[in-house]
Amino acid sequence: MKIKHDWSRVEAMTEEQRHAAALGDPDAQPLTPERAAGMKPTPRLKILRRALGLTQEEFATRFQIPLGTLRDWEQGVAEPDQTARAYLRAIAGDAVAVQHALELSLQPR
Repeated sequence: MKIKHDWSRVEAMTEEQRHAAALGDPDAQPLTPERAAGMKPTPRLKILRRALGLTQEEFATRFQIPLGTLRDWEQGVAEPDQTARAYLRAIAGDAVAVQHALELSLQPR
């Protein structure tokens, strides 16, 4: 379903009037450095996990990450250290290869 908007009121305004109207909208305030500093970034790990189509439990199990640690990372309670970030980059680069390497490491020698 396509929604059509009547832009005639906006088109009739000057640029200054549009700017003033935008500033007058409490739900559409400009992003100031102060407001940006208070915002939580979207965790990239959550994006990665969702792109792989995995639940937190599945991701944690598949890549041998403690579930509580994964949840803390996704919720911004904790940040992955340098080694964990490298591991997550490897997963993002080739999740199948990482999973295969983990499976090989679990096989008896």
